[in-house]
Amino acid sequence: MIILAIETSCDDTAISIIKTTASALKKKQPVFNDFEILSNYVSSQAKIHSSYGGVFPAIAKREHQKSLTPLLIKSLKTAGLLKKAKKPINAKKLLKVQKILERNQDIFNDIKEFLKEYEIPEINKIAVTYGPGLEPCLYTGINFAKALSFYWDTSLVSVNHLEGHIIANWLAPIEKVEFPAIALVVSGGNTQIISIENIGKYKLIGETRDDAAGECFDKTARILELGYPGGPSIAKEAKKFKKNKFNISLPRPMIHDKNYDFSFSGLKTAVLYDFKKRTNEEKKSKDYIVEMCYQIERSIIDVLVSKTIKATEELKTKTILLGGGVSANRELVKEFKKQSKIRKLKFVSPLPRFSGDNASMIALTALFSSNVKKVSWQKLKPNSNLKING
Repeated sequence: MIILAIETSCDDTAISIIKTTASALKKKQPVFNDFEILSNYVSSQAKIHSSYGGVFPAIAKREHQKSLTPLLIKSLKTAGLLKKAKKPINAKKLLKVQKILERNQDIFNDIKEFLKEYEIPEINKIAVTYGPGLEPCLYTGINFAKALSFYWDTSLVSVNHLEGHIIANWLAPIEKVEFPAIALVVSGGNTQIISIENIGKYKLIGETRDDAAGECFDKTARILELGYPGGPSIAKEAKKFKKNKFNISLPRPMIHDKNYDFSFSGLKTAVLYDFKKRTNEEKKSKDYIVEMCYQIERSIIDVLVSKTIKATEELKTKTILLGGGVSANRELVKEFKKQSKIRKLKFVSPLPRFSGDNASMIALTALFSSNVKKVSWQKLKPNSNLKING
């Protein structure tokens, strides 16, 4: 079984190809040695969006259109599946491809040349993210997948991006995960606590009521005039912290509430108020920026860890799975490891290169999740507000 996966939910264009065996697919959860990542490529748009301090959907869509076909060629070549065409292109099918991509003319122009030049590769299945995410971005990846599925006559499956972040933990050698478990998916667009009965069986038990944790990092970094994305910029400055000089005090929103929900808009506001009350000299002080970044990071980490630990204790689970772009934060992982060790919990987090949006997690989810079903390319549409319950 060879699967091609496509991910365009936000501002990263990603394509991956994974190979596995029929016997491996019968197992209840992925085993690292049972599958092979033939290619895994991500084209980041972070530099393009940095001047705006956030992602602009129209620009992200444009960049996806530019990147998809070149990334596909690169992925197929790396996987050893790219072969020169021996037969002329099917003109009748090409007209249908043009119809599928009528709103993505740039992609059609690229894919037409690709289909002329290369044979249909030995791909058994195509998987594509259909939500949640930015609708123009999701549409771009979905239309690309639909065009390939039609022309190659290859089955198509749709994957929940959030589930992909959970399954990303199995893209590294890990011990067998004992269920039930608790997952924290935390990124620029999502902050959710999910109860997991088994792979493919989830229950959303807590989520942010306003800003996601990653969004809070971005917005507070913008206040402090740091770079985008905000998470890495704030973490970089926070590492330099040695002592309190400005007596910054930030809230830990909803940390003591009885539910598992989050709210980070108040934290952003607290940062803004503190910043505004400072003198120009203080605002430009490196020590102030470092201290504020440290306090922002600690506040977010304290809330995320406290709420997740609370869920494991009340639901009596023994395993915590971390996922999403913010899972790359070393201090967050460090605190989870510390608190998990104290409570004798198993803690698992993805490899840094698989913490952000990537297509390998989409491919692995398509292979092993009971949620994933074959879908007709004619009926597949994005769901920007897709939930994880399943």
